Amino acid sequence: MLTEAVIGLPDPRLRRYVDRYLGYREQAAGPLVRREAAGAFVVLILGWGAPLDVTDPRAADRGAHATNAFLAGPFDGWCATRTAGEGAGVQVLLSAPAARRLLGLPLGELANRAVPVDRLAGWLARLRDELAGLPDWAGRFARLDAALAARLAVTGPVDPRLLRAWRLLDGSGGGLGVAALAEEVGWSRRHLAVRFRREFGLPPKTVARLLRFQRAYAMVGHTLVTAPTGDAHPVSGPGCGGGAELAARCGYYDQSHLIREFREFAGATPAALARPGSHSSNPD
Repeated sequence: MLTEAVIGLPDPRLRRYVDRYLGYREQAAGPLVRREAAGAFVVLILGWGAPLDVTDPRAADRGAHATNAFLAGPFDGWCATRTAGEGAGVQVLLSAPAARRLLGLPLGELANRAVPVDRLAGWLARLRDELAGLPDWAGRFARLDAALAARLAVTGPVDPRLLRAWRLLDGSGGGLGVAALAEEVGWSRRHLAVRFRREFGLPPKTVARLLRFQRAYAMVGHTLVTAPTGDAHPVSGPGCGGGAELAARCGYYDQSHLIREFREFAGATPAALARPGSHSSNPD
């Protein structure tokens, strides 16, 4: 169970890229298994203490095992985490444009994968060790500020047409079609799809589906993070009412369409997810 959760606000100069830091500590007497929902974002966990496993039921080689610091996503299917013992760390959720800029690598290399940071980026592995050695959350959040600011100083900006495409798609809640999106940025549909998938990890049509799902998932009572412009912000909502109402509000054809998307992206129906303690997608 989660025994401590501390929210840290990044330096204002970083708010375009990171909305918040979440420092957490949790204790699991026995194996703790969580089902993590899909999302068009990147999850960064810089942890210490008890390791965990991240598994994708679709492919064993996409996961990470016995690690407490990793990068995950974007994912177009649900995955699961498993841990036991006491662990602590900092979680940072990044929009695809923010992750592309901060990491300095195309997210096509991370899509549907969870990768231990010591196998991906030396600066992240060093940062995890530094955070673990600091005595309090305020010091850890300040160190994160410094590390992310340093990354922004050495990485180049995202292609402005790709960034515009992301903003338009996110701003429409996934409602803008690929043809209209391509016309807005002056590319062919094929060129947009290829570039978008390489740089942001998933093709625009899949991202559109995930954006609709993230909105609906938030209304079921969970918290996700998305960002239209490289800015990240929490998305949350009250109870969703009936399934047909939720489907209509979130742009699904009907309730059956909504349920199919939830089963694919969360591994359960909205009704099952609404039950307390049924799922957890990233520590709140």
